[in-house]
Amino acid sequence: MDKKEEVKEDGRHLRSQQTRQRLLKAAREVFLEEGFHKATVSQIIKRAKTGYGTAYVHFSGKDELLIVLMDDVMEKFYHVAEFPFQPSTKEDARRMIEDQVFQFLKLAEPERSMLQVFEEAIGYSDEARHKWKEIRERFIERISQDVYYAQQSGLARMDVDYKLVARSWFFTGEMNLWEIVRNEHRTSVEEIAKTLTAIYTGGLYK
Repeated sequence: MDKKEEVKEDGRHLRSQQTRQRLLKAAREVFLEEGFHKATVSQIIKRAKTGYGTAYVHFSGKDELLIVLMDDVMEKFYHVAEFPFQPSTKEDARRMIEDQVFQFLKLAEPERSMLQVFEEAIGYSDEARHKWKEIRERFIERISQDVYYAQQSGLARMDVDYKLVARSWFFTGEMNLWEIVRNEHRTSVEEIAKTLTAIYTGGLYK
């Protein structure tokens, strides 16, 4: 490929990326305004100021657009879940876990509107439900690693299955996350994080 062809190809790639980002931005706006169920691809395409053919080159429909938006939002939660975890004492573990739980649940507040869209979509879309299961498993796998580390370090009980502990711990956090998303929580995020951590570390750590 000569220089002119390279420049031409780079230009096409840039325009393609710009179109993709416009579609995602438009989808986010339409989902927030209409909700997942009422939102249509036509509304998104019109908002993005692009053609149907071009739009479908990038995304198969509104489900796929939502899934990409889910990934974008959940990356912030993954970042918190993947904080380094190498405590040397039970108190270190308690402090680190409480901070992690607080940071995780606190993210529900600025992301509340999009998370409400996700929750609605999970009720309507098989693709969204499957995606949420993938997201859930990624968190559970990360928690499993932390529990296993604590057991191998002699900080946590060895008479419990670390994978089952991780799954149960995530489901507890997930329930509280959705309550915050729905504005149904009855106390502060700080108090929720403190209470959950006390129960979890009290039962798992020696």
